[in-house]
Amino acid sequence: MKQKSYAIVSEKSWHQDLVKNLEKRIHANWFLINNKEDFTYETLKELRIDIVFIPHWSHIITEEIYENFECILFHMTDLPYGRGGSPLQNLIIRGHQKTKISALRVTKDIDGGDIYLKKDLYLLGTAQEIFLRATNIIEEMIVEIINHNPHPQKQEGEVVIFKRRKPEEGNISSLHTIEEVYDYIRMLDADTYPKAFIETEFFRFEFSRASIQADKSILADVRIICKQKNFSCSSSPR
Repeated sequence: MKQKSYAIVSEKSWHQDLVKNLEKRIHANWFLINNKEDFTYETLKELRIDIVFIPHWSHIITEEIYENFECILFHMTDLPYGRGGSPLQNLIIRGHQKTKISALRVTKDIDGGDIYLKKDLYLLGTAQEIFLRATNIIEEMIVEIINHNPHPQKQEGEVVIFKRRKPEEGNISSLHTIEEVYDYIRMLDADTYPKAFIETEFFRFEFSRASIQADKSILADVRIICKQKNFSCSSSPR
């Protein structure tokens, strides 16, 4: 009997250990695909992949792949609420404190496939902390899917579409409350994500590691970047 083969597809650093953890729990051939060039029909066929698990992917998944392989995507909303891009950031700016991770079949409809299962996820802390927490939950979901083979069900409820957020939307200069500023900083505080920022004519201030203090102020780290390519931001020697 052929040993099962599974692929984990993600370009995010916090999914690097997912394969190692799953290898210890389920006896199978496990493969990590973490760049666009390797996520092809030819590669999956050569590896004889049975199921493709996709914790995070920012690129188009081709029809050739999802029509020929069982592809299961993990999306950080209670689908069909929150289809689309930047789910974590869109949830936080809407005031959500918890959500679901939905495991769904990849189809031509973005985030519109049938649901295998859902699990709770709390949205406390920085984006990095939330992604790490989500990774532990996704690991459990993958194990459950492999061991119990749930039959995917049609999505039910009102469809709400999230729009992918752009880096310039992290500008906090127009926000009105301490809570809004805190949420903007923490929801963008993860590896590879553009940080929350404010700008002056010459400088860009990027914020991370925010915490709300007892006096309702925010304590955070700041990185100050010179914006002018042809202008020295350093003072002249005296």
